[in-house]
Amino acid sequence: MGAAVTAAARLSLNQRTIPSWSVPEIVDKCAAAGIGAVGLWREPVAEHGLAETAKLVRDAGIRVSTLCRGGFLTAAEPDARTTALDDNRRAIDEAATLGTSELALVVGGLPAGSRDLAGARQRLAEAIAVLAPEAAAAGVRLDLEALHPMFCADRSVLTTLDEALDLAADHPPAAVGVIVDAYHVWWDPGLDAAISRASGRIGSFQVSDWVLPLPADVLLGRGLMGDGSIDLRAMGRAVDAAGYRGDIEVEIFNGTLWAADPDELLTAIVDRFAAHVIDRS
Repeated sequence: MGAAVTAAARLSLNQRTIPSWSVPEIVDKCAAAGIGAVGLWREPVAEHGLAETAKLVRDAGIRVSTLCRGGFLTAAEPDARTTALDDNRRAIDEAATLGTSELALVVGGLPAGSRDLAGARQRLAEAIAVLAPEAAAAGVRLDLEALHPMFCADRSVLTTLDEALDLAADHPPAAVGVIVDAYHVWWDPGLDAAISRASGRIGSFQVSDWVLPLPADVLLGRGLMGDGSIDLRAMGRAVDAAGYRGDIEVEIFNGTLWAADPDELLTAIVDRFAAHVIDRS
């Protein structure tokens, strides 16, 4: 139990891992379990109230590791692009109010009916160039998240950590960073080199596991740490070697786990985190 409590201090629980809990419930449960941080999502924060959420986490002594999410910046139509930029500006302000410097970006896929992947990536780069100075002025970093290639068409035209770093390289590390999400990047043969290259830009390290068979809705295919194919401890050592000392966020989308008893799931997360994520060497 002692090892689990020690590990939990660096653990962040992403809100979508136990979506049945309200903002007050997840903050109270994390504080009681000795979990040091939460990764919040904009929709439940808005439901509870932005200022109220900021006070709640501050009073509980809980860090907000990331705010999810901004992004979806690949639209081709001018009005849609303006709407997306304005929404990301609101997300930047929300992150600053919550006291987190890290805004997670799911950058967006191809517009409906489009096959112009290069154009989508160019529009993304242009949007980041507009938003990066505004984010930096607010003390918030735009964290680009590369997603597994199976999500390229609808969610992220960035499919490797190196692609995200290539885009981030045009901006100061304090303005544009990257997320290392184990589920999305574990398969990449160049991952260790990319993580090393990411030194100074890692805004979040997110963990779950790759379990088979994948469900019909692949978005809900993540498993508990230790149930799948990812060597999370080795990846964590690489992230640590790159200088990252921040929270490690457990982000699991899984319908079966969502239907389980949430208190039991939280206990399992803390135990699995200590057993499969935190390096004991």
